[in-house]
Amino acid sequence: MPHFGLMDEGALGPVEGPFQRARLHIRGGRRRLRQGKISAGIVTLYDALSAAMQWYIASPEREQSVKVNEGEDIRDDETAYRVLVRSKVLDGSFDYQAFDSLVVRALNEELADYDYHQVLKGIESVMTQLGVMPFDEAGLPAEDPSTF
Repeated sequence: MPHFGLMDEGALGPVEGPFQRARLHIRGGRRRLRQGKISAGIVTLYDALSAAMQWYIASPEREQSVKVNEGEDIRDDETAYRVLVRSKVLDGSFDYQAFDSLVVRALNEELADYDYHQVLKGIESVMTQLGVMPFDEAGLPAEDPSTF
């Protein structure tokens, strides 16, 4: 994954760790897509989305604005997405279920001919709504070219 060796997620904690991971994975996912590693890019963006949602939910400043119902496991990505839409943090225009299905395909086959541009646009929209984007990539640790 694009964050290996670039951060100590445990030392950063449950808020800053996922935040940094999300940004590193956005950058890494975009790079992989540009390189034609479509399946790897999609899976990397999924990890970025997961980390971004967990970051948002874990933040003490936003705890009151996130409406979690009794029995909901917000560690589950689909549940976290639904909670964030219900809480009006996300507008719900991103088709999470379609993206999840695409990720399953990407884990099982190389999607070399897949046109990823709409998916990337959707992920970037979610990241902007969450407050993870925009960001200056120059502020991130330098990428290690040996990572996939």
